[in-house]
Amino acid sequence: MSGKRASLDLRNYSLVTAAYWTDTLADGASRILVLFFFYQLGYTPFELATVFAFYEVFGIITNLVGGWIAARFGLRTTLFSGLMVQIVALGLLGLAPEAWLVVPYVMAAQALSGIAKDLTKMSSKSAVKLVVPKDQEGALYKWVAILTGSKNALKGIGFFLGGVLLTLVGFQTAMICLMAMVGIALVSVVLLMQGDLGRPDAEAKFKHMFSNERAVNMLAAARIFLFASRDVWFVVGLPVFLRTVLGWSFWEVGGFLAIWVIGYGIVQALAPRFVKRRAESGGSEPDGRTATWLAFLLAAFPAGIAISLSADFDETLTIVIGLFAFGIVFAMNSAVHSYLILAYAHGDKVTMNVGFYYMANAGGRLVGTILSGALYQWQGLTSCLWASVAFVLAAGLISLLLPRHPTTARKSLSASPA
Repeated sequence: MSGKRASLDLRNYSLVTAAYWTDTLADGASRILVLFFFYQLGYTPFELATVFAFYEVFGIITNLVGGWIAARFGLRTTLFSGLMVQIVALGLLGLAPEAWLVVPYVMAAQALSGIAKDLTKMSSKSAVKLVVPKDQEGALYKWVAILTGSKNALKGIGFFLGGVLLTLVGFQTAMICLMAMVGIALVSVVLLMQGDLGRPDAEAKFKHMFSNERAVNMLAAARIFLFASRDVWFVVGLPVFLRTVLGWSFWEVGGFLAIWVIGYGIVQALAPRFVKRRAESGGSEPDGRTATWLAFLLAAFPAGIAISLSADFDETLTIVIGLFAFGIVFAMNSAVHSYLILAYAHGDKVTMNVGFYYMANAGGRLVGTILSGALYQWQGLTSCLWASVAFVLAAGLISLLLPRHPTTARKSLSASPA
């Protein structure tokens, strides 16, 4: 019976992952479509940032509430809801009269897209715990790394797809194409998924979403600053810099961002091969020390790019080399974080722990997105890069407080009161 259950969990997890990949592709494409569409209309960098503000704000709310919903009603509920909301979000942009496509309307549509993305992401990330046997930390780390890396690779493909669709068919037709793609994914999982994905807990309380565990809280805090360090220059500042200062076309900007995110995803998927924990026990899984030294190493790259740009080094070469170096280290750091939250999470509270953690993730993206537009408009890309340095250093300092051994932290979690 247990073998049948494991086979069913694996089948359902495969369906969840395929749906998540589809949603990720559509989400990446729609983001770049919205960015370039409003850039063509003459919006300032700060105005472009505000278009995505609700996307991140509602991502915070979704991860908070969604973790509780998943714990209480199961991951099927959050998965199906996420896909349906994404269809609505894309439809609002693809089917609306063109006169409606103003900032408040698009902000509302992006808010729904942020809700959809985080519901499906939480479903997929939490489902990993169902198919990996307990106490197999190495296997868990590899599965998480592969899932996270593949997601980001597909997001990069989505950036490129968005640029291509905008050029070939225009903004609204592109949104309709993406809506149809997500619709196919929803119908497929509804028809093919069997049984429950995880066991719903009718007694799960919303107050349990706020973790009282030091390891989870410290990791969430480090995650806020880590993702703020990326988005403070990547979301608005970098694309606008490439287009206006370096004179790249939309195809070139979209293609470059796509290549970067795909490469970033590949590094995340391969992270277990590169990141090893040198422990007395001979284990190879990362711990709090791994997250710490990766964060401090990461700070060197935005600082180096900022110094090089100020010294009038070749701007194109500096950006290309610096961004790819930053991406490699950032990807490894992010993969370690994604492993640690599942390693720290108690089995009965995994969806709530993951929801709390990704709420922090969305909070970091929100801060980074708003500052990306504001700082770029104020002092250009260099100011965004120095803000990135400050955020990464903060993530490193907080990571010093993470447990040295994930298994120890998990035992502490399981012993704590509900």
